[in-house]
Amino acid sequence: MTDYFVQAFIYLVAAVIAVPLARRFGLGSVLGYLVAGVVIGPVAGLVGQEAITLQHFAEFGVVMMLFLVGMELDPKSLWAMRVRLLGLGGLQVALTAAAASGFAWSLGMAWQTAVAVGFLFSLSSTAIVLQTLTEKGLVKTEGGQSAFSVLLFQDIAVIPMLAVIPLLAVSGISATDAEHGHSSLSLVENLPGWAHGLAVVGAIMVVIVCGHYLSRPLFRYVVQSGMREVFTATSLMLIIGIAALMSLVNLSPALGAFLAGVVLANSEFRHELEANIEPFKGLLLGLFFITVGAGINFGVLAQSWDTILLLALAVIVGKALILVGLAFAFSIRGSEGWLFTLGLAQAGEFGFVLLTYSTQNHVISTESAQVLSLVVALSMFLTPLLFIVYDRVVLPRYQKASNEEAEPDEIEEQAPVIVAGVGRFGQIVCRLLRANNIPSVALDHALEQVENLRRIS
Repeated sequence: MTDYFVQAFIYLVAAVIAVPLARRFGLGSVLGYLVAGVVIGPVAGLVGQEAITLQHFAEFGVVMMLFLVGMELDPKSLWAMRVRLLGLGGLQVALTAAAASGFAWSLGMAWQTAVAVGFLFSLSSTAIVLQTLTEKGLVKTEGGQSAFSVLLFQDIAVIPMLAVIPLLAVSGISATDAEHGHSSLSLVENLPGWAHGLAVVGAIMVVIVCGHYLSRPLFRYVVQSGMREVFTATSLMLIIGIAALMSLVNLSPALGAFLAGVVLANSEFRHELEANIEPFKGLLLGLFFITVGAGINFGVLAQSWDTILLLALAVIVGKALILVGLAFAFSIRGSEGWLFTLGLAQAGEFGFVLLTYSTQNHVISTESAQVLSLVVALSMFLTPLLFIVYDRVVLPRYQKASNEEAEPDEIEEQAPVIVAGVGRFGQIVCRLLRANNIPSVALDHALEQVENLRRIS
């Protein structure tokens, strides 16, 4: 028991020291967590193999995050995203998987292994990208919404990938002994295909029906107790139950949680749910990032550092080229296109899941899996640096170009009222003044706001 307390203390100390320092230097909390994991793991050796076990537990933070994201949407918003979700997301996964598979096959891998590698690198990090976009207030931007659509499609695409991988077994590749001891409970393992499909549809319907009809009576009953901790327990029970149900039918728990969040988007208890789940989500995501850093195998990295680095850069550059083309095709231009491209040009946490599953099913050898896991981890480690490039190089350049293109207005009119700032409140003031035929002059640093006001005047 003492060991658990010591390990927990080490993880918390690392987070408390590293994250504020990273935020102070403008590096973002994600990079702070990753660096903290590297320091307490491979560098200092304060934590050991439990980092991998903790990583599976901490992935529940991704489930909570997608539940909260789902509550920010409603079915109408989701339907409005269908073109980006299916078109942009589908093309990104298909093109990236094809390119990565072709590259892996050209290196001499069996075609089955190459296909699995393509699946692996077609995914991006939902945890890092959404966390960073939220921190920077970029979720509602065009680039942020496009990135979210692709990430959501990727989470959905994990399901058929997990179904295909067992069909790609390669003779001569043995599974890892460490993974044989891990077994998961499944209700659909030995069912025929049609029964499996019915079970999946039934699980989704249970989430939708229970979320729509049973959640309100349940929360009203809990609220009447007047005990805040019971509401917190109910919130956790809801998400854990959904994740367990999805796992029993071999679906992504994150996808099920997102669906439940969409169902509860219009609930009167939405804000209370968000307030209760947010702290747990933040802690678990932080723990996940620390375990990614702590799980880096410096022995393998030291032996093949040049290969691993080149492969990680190839993944980032290759995905970036595909994403640039998609951004152009879907008219995501300017700084928004760069946000979309740089934000998704990495491998993701579901890559570790696919790697483990591939080694269990004799698709990827243990030696290759060790190298590929380091490539995934290194690409995730470099992602915060890509966001720094966006903040400090890309965005200032576009802002400067926008300012240079816009000629300053010559204010010749005389008016008794000057509105300094035409944001949401300033626009209301301008409309009131116009309705009462009172002349006004509007000033704002944002060119878009001034042009919008000019159009509606």
